[in-house]
Amino acid sequence: MKKSIQKISLLLTCTLLVVACGNKEQGNENVNENPQKETIEVKQVEGRKNFAGEAVITPLPAIMIATWDKDENPDVMMAAWGGQCGPKHICFNLSEHKTTENIRLKKAFTVSFATKDDVAQSDYFGIVSANDAPDKVKKAGFTITKSPNVDAPIINEYKLTLECKVVEIEETSLKETRVVGEVVNMSADESILNEEGKIDLSKLQPVVFDSSENAYRVVGEKVGTAWGSGKAIQDREVK
Repeated sequence: MKKSIQKISLLLTCTLLVVACGNKEQGNENVNENPQKETIEVKQVEGRKNFAGEAVITPLPAIMIATWDKDENPDVMMAAWGGQCGPKHICFNLSEHKTTENIRLKKAFTVSFATKDDVAQSDYFGIVSANDAPDKVKKAGFTITKSPNVDAPIINEYKLTLECKVVEIEETSLKETRVVGEVVNMSADESILNEEGKIDLSKLQPVVFDSSENAYRVVGEKVGTAWGSGKAIQDREVK
């Protein structure tokens, strides 16, 4: 599979918290208890339907985190509610998973993106723990290549992959592990590049997680230009 190194596009959202999809295990015992929550009296916003205590953040990329365990068995999990927190940094929170253990051990991971063509396999990676199915990558019919840049596997069937090294990791008061990774390299299959050699999301067809309906929706249609579509309003203000 041919790969092209590209500048990192704004493929991830700036939502910083990630709650991993799949089976959760008990959190670390040495983490502080949750701080006491302040009771807030929620008032209704007139003219709208109100959902107190609920939140729908969109879009939520269905990111696929791949890691090695201590015996270099590959693992992949799907995580939602994740985000890019800088020009070349990814930040997410994980509860106790095999992936969390592997990241602590290897200080590295790769991130790919679930797409329309592999939504079944990607969802499987989110609902089945490697603790229960150590060979789940093989069971999904996927294959791996060892990353040449970080101590983590590349899943060949995912056409866009970010190779990341851990630059920050900490246990939070919410009994979660916060991970910040720096993107060392991004590689893409030639089939998802446009004529200029850039990532074409309409060819990749990544899916996002719709938390409102527990559904996956395809990303692709271009509806505007960043730092461009608003200039008509800006020019009108100048006049």
